[in-house]
Amino acid sequence: MRVRLAQGIALLSTGALAGAFGYGAANLVPTFDAVPLEMRLSFHSELMKMNGVTMQAAMGASVLSALVLALMTRGTARRLAGGAALLALSSFLITRLGNVPINGRIKKWAVTSAPPDHADVLARWELFNHARTFAAFAAFTLLILLTLRRAPYDGGAAEVGPDGGRGHGRPIESPV
Repeated sequence: MRVRLAQGIALLSTGALAGAFGYGAANLVPTFDAVPLEMRLSFHSELMKMNGVTMQAAMGASVLSALVLALMTRGTARRLAGGAALLALSSFLITRLGNVPINGRIKKWAVTSAPPDHADVLARWELFNHARTFAAFAAFTLLILLTLRRAPYDGGAAEVGPDGGRGHGRPIESPV
C-alpha cells in the first residue's frame, strides 16, 4: 500500500510538473514572441513572481516522491523511479542555473530597457525552458512505464490470494 501511495504521489507531482512546463512551452513562449518586447518583459517578470513558489514546490515534490519510490522498490522499478528522480532533479537544476539567472536580468530590463543582445539572451532562456520541459516529460514517462509494468513493485514478493494461492507476483484484487 505504501508503494502504491508513493507511486501515486510521484505520478501526480511529475504529471503536474510536466503539464505546467508543457503549457508554458506550448502557449506562453509563443505568446511571449508574439507581443511587443516591453509587454513580454513586464508579463514575464510578473509570471516569475507567481511561478517561483509553485514550480519549485512541484519540482521538489517530483524529485522527492520519485526518490522515495526508488528507495521502496527493487529491480527495474527502482531504476525507472530513480531515473525519474534524476530527470526531475535535472529540470530543477536547469531552472535554477539556467532560467532563474536570466529571469533576474529580465526583471531589470522590465524597469529599464533591454540591452542590444536581448534576443540572444531570450533565445537562451527558451533553450533552457525546452530542456527542463523535456526532462519533466521524460520523468513523467518513466513513472508511467513503471505503473504500466506487469512485474511486481516490491521486487518479487508474491501476495497470497483469497483462495490461499500465490498471486504469482501480481497484485491481488480485492474480492469486495
